[in-house]
Amino acid sequence: MLADYVWEEVYAAAILETDDTKLPNRLHVAKAAIDDRLHELQLDHGGSPEERQAIGDALAGLNVVRRELERRSHVEGSSNA
Repeated sequence: MLADYVWEEVYAAAILETDDTKLPNRLHVAKAAIDDRLHELQLDHGGSPEERQAIGDALAGLNVVRRELERRSHVEGSSNA
Protein backbone atom coordinates (compact mmCIF):
# COMPACT_ATOMS: atom_id res chain seq x y z
CA MET A 1 0.00 0.00 0.00
CA LEU A 2 1.43 3.33 -1.02
CA ALA A 3 0.53 6.01 1.51
CA ASP A 4 -0.79 9.29 0.17
CA TYR A 5 0.15 10.99 3.45
CA VAL A 6 3.16 10.36 5.68
CA TRP A 7 1.06 9.51 8.74
CA GLU A 8 -0.87 6.83 6.85
CA GLU A 9 2.01 4.36 6.99
CA VAL A 10 2.10 4.22 10.80
CA TYR A 11 -1.70 4.31 10.91
CA ALA A 12 -1.85 1.26 8.62
CA ALA A 13 0.73 -0.52 10.79
CA ALA A 14 -1.48 0.06 13.84
CA ILE A 15 -4.71 -1.00 12.18
CA LEU A 16 -3.15 -4.15 10.72
CA GLU A 17 -1.27 -5.21 13.87
CA THR A 18 -2.48 -8.58 15.14
CA ASP A 19 -0.20 -8.91 18.18
CA ASP A 20 -2.00 -7.39 21.19
CA THR A 21 1.33 -6.90 22.97
CA LYS A 22 2.57 -4.63 20.15
CA LEU A 23 -0.73 -2.91 19.51
CA PRO A 24 -0.66 -0.27 22.29
CA ASN A 25 2.66 1.09 21.03
CA ARG A 26 1.49 1.06 17.41
CA LEU A 27 -1.66 2.95 18.41
CA HIS A 28 0.43 5.51 20.30
CA VAL A 29 2.84 6.03 17.39
CA ALA A 30 -0.02 6.42 14.91
CA LYS A 31 -1.88 8.90 17.12
CA ALA A 32 1.33 10.91 17.62
CA ALA A 33 1.98 11.03 13.86
CA ILE A 34 -1.57 12.20 13.20
CA ASP A 35 -1.33 14.79 15.98
CA ASP A 36 1.95 16.07 14.48
CA ARG A 37 0.29 16.43 11.09
CA LEU A 38 -2.72 18.22 12.59
CA HIS A 39 -0.32 20.64 14.28
CA GLU A 40 1.40 21.30 10.92
CA LEU A 41 -1.97 21.91 9.28
CA GLN A 42 -2.91 24.41 11.99
CA LEU A 43 0.35 26.30 11.54
CA ASP A 44 0.18 26.71 7.76
CA HIS A 45 -3.56 26.24 7.16
CA GLY A 46 -2.59 23.67 4.55
CA GLY A 47 -3.79 20.25 3.67
CA SER A 48 -6.61 19.24 1.43
CA PRO A 49 -10.18 18.56 2.50
CA GLU A 50 -9.50 14.94 1.52
CA GLU A 51 -6.56 14.70 3.93
CA ARG A 52 -8.57 16.30 6.72
CA GLN A 53 -11.37 13.77 6.12
CA ALA A 54 -8.82 10.93 6.04
CA ILE A 55 -7.39 12.14 9.37
CA GLY A 56 -10.85 12.17 10.91
CA ASP A 57 -11.52 8.68 9.61
CA ALA A 58 -8.13 7.47 10.88
CA LEU A 59 -8.72 8.88 14.36
CA ALA A 60 -12.10 7.15 14.47
CA GLY A 61 -10.46 3.90 13.33
CA LEU A 62 -7.78 4.13 16.01
CA ASN A 63 -10.47 4.66 18.64
CA VAL A 64 -12.33 1.55 17.48
CA VAL A 65 -9.15 -0.56 17.66
CA ARG A 66 -8.24 0.90 21.07
CA ARG A 67 -11.71 0.12 22.48
CA GLU A 68 -11.57 -3.42 21.08
CA LEU A 69 -8.14 -3.97 22.64
CA GLU A 70 -9.44 -2.70 25.99
CA ARG A 71 -12.48 -4.97 25.70
CA ARG A 72 -10.32 -8.01 24.94
CA SER A 73 -7.96 -7.16 27.80
CA HIS A 74 -10.91 -6.83 30.19
CA VAL A 75 -12.45 -10.13 29.02
CA GLU A 76 -9.13 -11.96 29.33
CA GLY A 77 -8.55 -10.42 32.76
CA SER A 78 -11.99 -11.55 33.90
CA SER A 79 -11.45 -15.09 32.66
CA ASN A 80 -8.13 -15.33 34.53
CA ALA A 81 -9.69 -14.32 37.85
